[in-house]
Amino acid sequence: MSMLEVRNLSKSFGSNKVLKDISFEVEKGQVVAVIGPSGSGKSTMLRCINQLEKADGGTVNVCGMSMFTAGENGGAVYAPAKTLREIRLKVGLVFQNFNLFPHFNVLRNITEAPVRVLKMNRKDAEEKGMELLKKMGLSDKAKSYPFELSGGQQQRVSIARALALSPEILFFDEPTSALDPELTGEILKVIKELAEEKMTMVIVTHEMAFARDVANHVIFMDGGVIIEEGTPDEVFGNTSNERTKQFLQRFLE
Repeated sequence: MSMLEVRNLSKSFGSNKVLKDISFEVEKGQVVAVIGPSGSGKSTMLRCINQLEKADGGTVNVCGMSMFTAGENGGAVYAPAKTLREIRLKVGLVFQNFNLFPHFNVLRNITEAPVRVLKMNRKDAEEKGMELLKKMGLSDKAKSYPFELSGGQQQRVSIARALALSPEILFFDEPTSALDPELTGEILKVIKELAEEKMTMVIVTHEMAFARDVANHVIFMDGGVIIEEGTPDEVFGNTSNERTKQFLQRFLE
């Protein structure tokens, strides 16, 4: 079952065309790693799919619902606000810089959206929040505030916060880029466990070993286009594309 269908997605900022006819699909339970040099359009693509940026054209379907379609004269025609809200609840996004509320403790950071958005009973939300903190190895940090946590702990809280809304697809935008190498392993372990649970995920990452080992599909982007995609073995071990080889050269060595 296709959870995400992207067709001919385009996005410009002024005269700078950041995304040029991007097309791909994500199946249920699939883990897709998106790799490529900085400035290749990876994060912009995620932001368009998560409704943080307005696309200029193309079509995007999430869990069988149309987010936007191509208009007769080009451009993107978005679905009604009610549909967009339903789609927003189907996806979760983990940012690279945590984006936790500094004035809320850890548990409230996780429970605020379920209570306010899903209208969940606060007691039930807190029970689920504690289950998620246990899953993240942070049961003892429920009453702590973000400034009292390490970067790796803050990122694990942000993952728990995204999971609290029970998304169908979880997106990660370079989840380890703000962390030092020692803390990166904490986050990669959590994502690997989610992959083993068949969570559908799209992960923009600069961690090549992680992309190779955890993803079952890899997309290589450069210059706003998809240069190559395939299984990790195809992209990392058997590519015939010169641009892919050039990008992966240091990693492969």
